[in-house]
Amino acid sequence: MSHRPPSGLAAVSAALLAMSRHLEMRDVLKTIVASARELLDAEYAALGVPDDHGGFAQFVVDGVSDEQWKAIGPLPRQHGILAAMLHEAKPERLADVRKDPRFEGWPAAHPDMSDFLGLPIRDGDDIIGALFLANKRCPKPEGTCGFTAEDEELLGILAQHAAIALTNARLYERSRELTIAEERSRLAHELHDAVSQKLFSLRLTAQAAAALVDRDPARAKGELQQVAALAAEAVDELRAAVVELRPAGLDEDGLVATLRTQIQVLDRAHTARVTFASAAVRALPAAQEEALLRVSQEALHNALRHSGAGHVDVTLTRRDGSTVLRISDDGHGFDPAATRRAGRHLGLVSMRDRADGVGGKLTVESAPGTGTTIEMEVPGG
Repeated sequence: MSHRPPSGLAAVSAALLAMSRHLEMRDVLKTIVASARELLDAEYAALGVPDDHGGFAQFVVDGVSDEQWKAIGPLPRQHGILAAMLHEAKPERLADVRKDPRFEGWPAAHPDMSDFLGLPIRDGDDIIGALFLANKRCPKPEGTCGFTAEDEELLGILAQHAAIALTNARLYERSRELTIAEERSRLAHELHDAVSQKLFSLRLTAQAAAALVDRDPARAKGELQQVAALAAEAVDELRAAVVELRPAGLDEDGLVATLRTQIQVLDRAHTARVTFASAAVRALPAAQEEALLRVSQEALHNALRHSGAGHVDVTLTRRDGSTVLRISDDGHGFDPAATRRAGRHLGLVSMRDRADGVGGKLTVESAPGTGTTIEMEVPGG
C-alpha cells in the first residue's frame, strides 16, 4: 500500500493550477518542484533545465535550506543519474541512489539521499528538464524503494503539465524580450523627435546670441536666457527617456515606489501636470507588477505626447479583491472604435495583451473633447 498524504485528486488539481498561474520562469520552476515534493510526500525535490554546455541553465530545489544550498556550491553538471534522465530519456526509480553504478558522489554539504524517483520533462521529442524526488517519507523495508509505480505515474502527469508550463514561460520571456526591443526602438524615435529638436533650437539660439553680442548686448542676453531654458528642457527630456530605458527597480522598490519616481520625473519633464496617488496596495506577483508598470508607461506616453492634456492623473488602488491602475487625462480624447478601424491603436493592443497575459482586463473610456481614462485591473493585491 502506497503512502501519500490524504489529499488525493484535490491536491493534484491544486498542483496543476499552481503551475499554470505563473509566467516568470523561476516562479514556474519553484512551483513545479514544491508541488511535486508535497504531492508525493518526499523530503527533497529538484528540477534542472539543461544548457548546451553540459551544465544546467536553471536548477531549483525544495526541501534544502538557503544555507545548505550555499554550502553545496556551484550548480551540478550533467552527470550520473541526472545525465541518464536527460540523455536516455527514461524514468529512474531506485531503492538507493548511492548504490547505483552511475552514482558519482555529492559535495560534502549535500544532504544524504537514498530512495530516488526521477524522470525527464519532454516537449515533443526534446528533453527540456529533469524532475526528481528523494527520500520518500514512509516506512521502507531494507533494500526497497519507498516510491511506487503509482508515484511514478503521478509524477509523469506532473511532468507533462510541467512541460506545458515551462514552454509557456519560455514563450512569455521571449515575448517580453521582443516587447523590450520594441520599447527601446520607440524611445529612440522619441529621443530624436523631442530632444534632438530642442538641441537644434538650442544651437540656433546660441548662434543668434553670438551674432548679437557686439551690436545688441541686451538682445543677446535675452537669447542666452532662452539658451538656458532650452538646455534645461532638453535635460528633463533626457531624464524622462532614461527613466523609461533603465530597468525599473520593481524587485528592490516595489510597484508603488517605482511608479511614484517615474511620474515625478515625467511631471518635471513636461508642461502637463502629472500626479500619482495610491492607497492600501499590497505586493503582487512579479509578472503582474511589470505588466501594470508597462501599461502605465504606454498610457502616460500617449497622454503626454498625443492628447494635448494639461493634467494627467494616475492612481493605484484596491477594489473588491483586485488591484486597479487608472490613468486619466483632460486631453482632446479620441474615438476608440474609429481608431481601431483606421489601424491606429495608440498602443492599445499591446496594453490589452499585457493585461490578458497576467489574468487582468483593460478598459478604455474616451471620446473627442472629453479626455481619456485607461483602467487596468488585476486579481490580488
